[in-house]
Amino acid sequence: MTTTAVLDEVGMNPAAVQALEALFHRQIADGRHPGAGLAVYRHGQLAVDLWGGRADDASGKPVDAGTMFILYSSTKPLAAACLHILWERGQLNWDDKVADYWPGFAKHRKDTVTIRHVLTHRGGFPETPPELSWDRWQDWDYVVECMENIIPDYPAGQVMAYHPRNFGWVIGELVRRIDGRHIGTFLRDEILDPLGLVDGYVGLPPELEERVSRIHAMEDCDRPGMIRPYNRPEVHQAVHPAGGGIFTARDLARFYAMLGNGGELDGIRILNPETVAEATRLQVEANDFSLGLRMRRSLGLVLEDSRMGASPTSGAGTFGHGGAGTSVGWADPSQGLAAAYITNGFRASATNNPRLSAISKAIRAACE
Repeated sequence: MTTTAVLDEVGMNPAAVQALEALFHRQIADGRHPGAGLAVYRHGQLAVDLWGGRADDASGKPVDAGTMFILYSSTKPLAAACLHILWERGQLNWDDKVADYWPGFAKHRKDTVTIRHVLTHRGGFPETPPELSWDRWQDWDYVVECMENIIPDYPAGQVMAYHPRNFGWVIGELVRRIDGRHIGTFLRDEILDPLGLVDGYVGLPPELEERVSRIHAMEDCDRPGMIRPYNRPEVHQAVHPAGGGIFTARDLARFYAMLGNGGELDGIRILNPETVAEATRLQVEANDFSLGLRMRRSLGLVLEDSRMGASPTSGAGTFGHGGAGTSVGWADPSQGLAAAYITNGFRASATNNPRLSAISKAIRAACE
């Protein structure tokens, strides 16, 4: 999984990487979660690739090298990257109105919502419509209808309030209206296949269901409604661009390695460096009304989050995103680092954030 030769080549301390591996396995042994995957890229090379524990606690099925995990909102940067590509091609501007491309979205005073508002969670319509239940997520036309009919809670651009699911559905329909391809197809054609991300999906092929780890509610799980639907094949197969990604840690880390390297990896360029700089520049810092936290957001990503082992004064320039109760992916270009840590045990923030932060800090310590 990790060789001393590779660690020496990329400038990682083998003893510190051993400590990272020990922490990874200790979190499983201590019952922080049944299973997990962890991958770290440094200077464009896969340096750490770990997996362990159980994919299904009830059956005892083990996590193996091919086990894929539910990303929850760690999916969001993948959706945002589709818009970053279209911006680079001159097909949209951040302050364009969503309704300029999608006239039906203008209903109920949403005519002033811009693409920038959506990417920074200031669109004003954070809550999933109650009629859009998990069993309707595969019906894209119905999703679009629900987004058109949604009534905003706040005026566009005035309040940061996290949009857990609507973020992805609006981005997905924007991609379709602008490019013509469904976002699942666009993502596969423009990002996943070129990078060789064969173990990452937003819309899982049914024949791969057996490779997906179950989500487990841990003892302090504060959102049990996030468990059962996300263990259903119908949800796995739906294209849910804000929270339905299913990836190995290895493939998610590779996506961040591309972003952290200015949009290119192994000779494959997905974005220009100027686009990555634009996409990861601070757009807004404010108290998020939905989360009750102060957040620093760029265009679809979170900046200097503690789950990434970073802060505005340590790890400056780090960007990425977490997934509800389970996971985090990030890149720190200044250190040549990209990482993904995905667990299958859903915890409250009080215990989830420290376990993610501990791993991220151990990754950083291995590069000192």
